[in-house]
Amino acid sequence: MYQAIPYSSARPWLMPAPAPAPEAPLVAVKPEPAEETGRPAAADAAGDDARAEVGRTVAESPVLVVGRRGCCLSHVVKRLLQGLGVNPAVHEVADEAALAGVVPAGAEAATLPAVFVGGKLLGGLDQLMAVHISGELVPILKKAGALWL
Repeated sequence: MYQAIPYSSARPWLMPAPAPAPEAPLVAVKPEPAEETGRPAAADAAGDDARAEVGRTVAESPVLVVGRRGCCLSHVVKRLLQGLGVNPAVHEVADEAALAGVVPAGAEAATLPAVFVGGKLLGGLDQLMAVHISGELVPILKKAGALWL
């Protein structure tokens, strides 16, 4: 099924660039880093909100796919799970940095799309395919409560 993309006239490439005021000189301002992370405070707040939302969704849903919007690998993961009869929850993030706080520290580096089953990180597409080919995916999904048959 195809999904329509809404048209928005507020596209940055369609709007003319604002002209600087002639009486105000342009001054470059360097943002102050927040704590020791070196990121601005606004980025930390947005990252914390995204991490909290992903963490809450992981706890609430038996299967969660975290990926980028329009990513073909996320689409493959969703189609594989839907083909097995699972309706996964989907959370779209801007980049892999938004996922950093959700993945346990001892786990492998998180790649998108990330698949969470039963509140635990299963892995990316490669791990999901390996578990599916070995025949272990359906029992894992049944144990998590995503499949009933």
